[in-house]
Amino acid sequence: MYGDGAKLDEMKDLHRRQAVQGFTTNPTLMRKQGILDYIGFAKSVLEEIQDVPISFEVFADDFQEMERQARLISSWAENVFVKVPVTNTKGESSRVVVERLARDGVKLNVTALLTVEQVRDVVGMLDAETPAIVSVFAGRIADTGRDPMPIMTQAVQIARRLPLAKVLWASPREVLNVYQAEACGCHIVTATKALLDKLPLCGKDLRELSRETVEMFFRDALRANYTL
Repeated sequence: MYGDGAKLDEMKDLHRRQAVQGFTTNPTLMRKQGILDYIGFAKSVLEEIQDVPISFEVFADDFQEMERQARLISSWAENVFVKVPVTNTKGESSRVVVERLARDGVKLNVTALLTVEQVRDVVGMLDAETPAIVSVFAGRIADTGRDPMPIMTQAVQIARRLPLAKVLWASPREVLNVYQAEACGCHIVTATKALLDKLPLCGKDLRELSRETVEMFFRDALRANYTL
């Protein structure tokens, strides 16, 4: 499991407790935290966390600039994986960039995949001797009303021909997704702090959870001083 977020203190705490085996972030998460200095934030994370994979994302839309940014980010530390989107904003495949970077030994996290065809195309561009992560956004697939399990299972099967490639179940929405990811053979699942905080609920007695839910409603009504 990888922690997903952009709060340095949370990342340090998760790393200290060995609660996760790696980290991912992206420009959207960083912007939500008010981070203005991309490089400064990344360097501060890498000063604190040096022994597990950390994925930082390029933010260019032009493929030439995307490649330049990827090589720069890769140079920051040995444990860095560079997140490269599967396409640019026009929907044009980034396959040529992925192929060049992987061939040159850049560890990639190819991100924002949602289809089996995209997985097959990306895996075909990766290098057998370079570690890589293939991030399939299962949560976003589910958001469209589709069951992500068949797609994720096929993704794992496709990636098997590359011994150093790992399939990542991205954007999980609930604890159940963690177990679904395990069931279909995904190597990694990302989790926000909110999701990590829910993990202790696994296997909890449902009657007790029901009682605690009623207690929460009752307590909040009292705190609000509601009357009828």
